[in-house]
Amino acid sequence: MSPSQQQPRAETAVYTHGHHESVLRSHTWRTAANSAAYLLDALEPHWRILDVGCGPGTITADLAALVPRGHVTGIDRAPGVLEQARATAAGRGLDNVTFTTGDVFALDHPDDSFDVVHAHQVLQHVGDPVHALREMRRVCRPGGIVAVRDSDYAAMTWHPPVAGLDDWLGLYRRVARANGGEPDAGRLLKSWALRAGFTDVRAGAGTWCYSTPEERAWWSGLWADRTVASAYAERATQAGLADAGDLAAVAAAWREWGQAEDGWFVVLHGEALCRA
Repeated sequence: MSPSQQQPRAETAVYTHGHHESVLRSHTWRTAANSAAYLLDALEPHWRILDVGCGPGTITADLAALVPRGHVTGIDRAPGVLEQARATAAGRGLDNVTFTTGDVFALDHPDDSFDVVHAHQVLQHVGDPVHALREMRRVCRPGGIVAVRDSDYAAMTWHPPVAGLDDWLGLYRRVARANGGEPDAGRLLKSWALRAGFTDVRAGAGTWCYSTPEERAWWSGLWADRTVASAYAERATQAGLADAGDLAAVAAAWREWGQAEDGWFVVLHGEALCRA
C-alpha cells in the first residue's frame, strides 16, 4: 500500500500531560534553539514547514522567523492551546504562519505538501508512532525532511539522589504506558523511522540540563505542580497507580531536589532527521 493509500487510524493513546498551567509553563519555554537545533542548519528561507503537535507555538514561531519567504503550519489536537499559539505569532509580527487543529494519523494535506514535517515531543504520546511517521512522510515532498525529537525518561539522570525522584520516574513511566504512550521514545526514533519506510535516517541526541538556582527552581516547581494538579495527576489516581499521598510525596521530593545547591538534572532526547 502506498503512503497516499493508507487508511486513517484512530488515536488509541491519551495525552498524559494535558494543558494545565504547569505543563504550558514548560512548553512555552521551548524554542527552536533549545529544542530543534538539530534541524536548523538544514532549513531554507523559502521552505514550507508543518509543525505537528505545536502546542503554544513558541517553536513554531521561531521556525516561521527562519523561513521568511516560506510558510509554517502548526497543528494540534487541542483547539484551546492554538489561541495561545496565534497570540505568540501575532505578538512577534509573523504573517507566514497559520494554526489549525489536526490529527497526525490523518493529516489534512495532499501528498508532498511540505519541505519539512517537524514533531517535538509528539511520538511518545501516540499509540502507533510508526503509522504517524508514515503519515508525516506522506505529506513531505521527496527529498524533504521529517524531523522528530522525543525525550527518553529512563535515560534521565540527576544529582543528588533524592529517593522520591526514583518514585516519580517509575510512576510517570507506568502512567504514560497505561495511557498508551511510550515514555522512552527517544531511543526508539531510529527504529520507528526505519519501520515506517525511511531509508535515510540520521539519528542523534540532545539534552536539556538544569543546574543553576533559577533553573532548578523552575524545573522542580513545574514538576511538583504537575504531579499534584495536572491531567497527569488525575490519570495516575484514576488508573489506581497512585493516591493523593503518593503524589504529594513525589511533589515534595521535587522541591527537595530543587533546593539542593549541587542539584543537576539532565533530560536526554533522541533526535532523527529522516529524508522522505
